[in-house]
Amino acid sequence: MLYGLKLVALGAVTVPATLLTLLFGLFDSHGKYAYIISRFWSWLILTVGGVSLRVSGLNHLDPRRQYVFMVNHQSNIDIPVLFQSLPGFQLRWLAKKEILWVPFFGWAIWAARHIAVDRGDRKDALRSLKKAQERMAGGISIVIFPEGTRSPDGRLLPFKRGGFLLAVKTQTPIVPVTINGSGKILPKGDWRLRRGEIKVTVGTPLAVEGGGAKNLRAMSARVRELIAA
Repeated sequence: MLYGLKLVALGAVTVPATLLTLLFGLFDSHGKYAYIISRFWSWLILTVGGVSLRVSGLNHLDPRRQYVFMVNHQSNIDIPVLFQSLPGFQLRWLAKKEILWVPFFGWAIWAARHIAVDRGDRKDALRSLKKAQERMAGGISIVIFPEGTRSPDGRLLPFKRGGFLLAVKTQTPIVPVTINGSGKILPKGDWRLRRGEIKVTVGTPLAVEGGGAKNLRAMSARVRELIAA
């Protein structure tokens, strides 16, 4: 019964938030106004779900500049968590293109000008990196889940290199971010949002180096090590 009421409340929050996001997205090339609605939506989702956050490390960041945030991925709730955990930034995600077809959520992703990637198409992936560069030139930071998908057991999957290439091309510092506890709050393959606390640890920004294959591998290994720690 309680879970059913929670679902009704979440639906009542999500539908109008999506419609407002779509409306603002039609007139906002960078999605900055739609993003404000997304932040409010994420706050309501976490509040209705009884999810609290404990965030540390924000003192490492300068809200006046852009970053490439590299984050581990355990749950669908990770996106609302990051909206609330990094309040001083306009964030955009590199997301799988298939997510655009998800009712309401996918539509909001499009309207807020997040960046969809067809990972099976190299040319499309390169176009997506160019879009990310354009967003960053507009004062926006990029969030990337370098594992590419949610981990089913919380252990880190291998990292993909696209986000590191973006950081090098834009000479933007990489910030490792670790989310702990979201996999228990909303496990992969489950839509039952549980009450509880999620811990978010923001690391120190890392300066990027050259874009050679060796440097990209070294950066990837270093960020993976920091997130795992």
